[in-house]
Amino acid sequence: MNTKPKQRLEQAMQEEQVREALNAHWRASAAGDANAEHEIYDDDAVCDYPQSGERIVGRSNLQALRSHHPGKPSGFNVKRILGSGDLWITEYIITYEEQPAYTVSIMEFRNGKVMHETQYFSNPFDAPAWRRQWVQPSD
Repeated sequence: MNTKPKQRLEQAMQEEQVREALNAHWRASAAGDANAEHEIYDDDAVCDYPQSGERIVGRSNLQALRSHHPGKPSGFNVKRILGSGDLWITEYIITYEEQPAYTVSIMEFRNGKVMHETQYFSNPFDAPAWRRQWVQPSD
């Protein structure tokens, strides 16, 4: 019996469940619903912020940290979600105090929950004039 079609179907179903979980996670993040936002994480999840050198260990610590952020986001715009299997990447813009932060979230799943996330944050900057001849504005 050929199990390849069955395996592909199971993988497609699993990926659809992950995509639905990610969409719910980002909607909850945008709405400020800390409980729903953190349902996607395993109890022992780890989240790294490489730019600040911080590691948050455990879903409860991650939720507490995010719940105590001094400024609530005024905007949240998911640009795209890419992934398959256990590795998913989301590009989004989160706005605090009218300042956008371009963000990339890399999530690693195990058994349908995020076990490890790495988030990168970047502030916008003006494009240098020297490269205008080769570029066009993006949206």
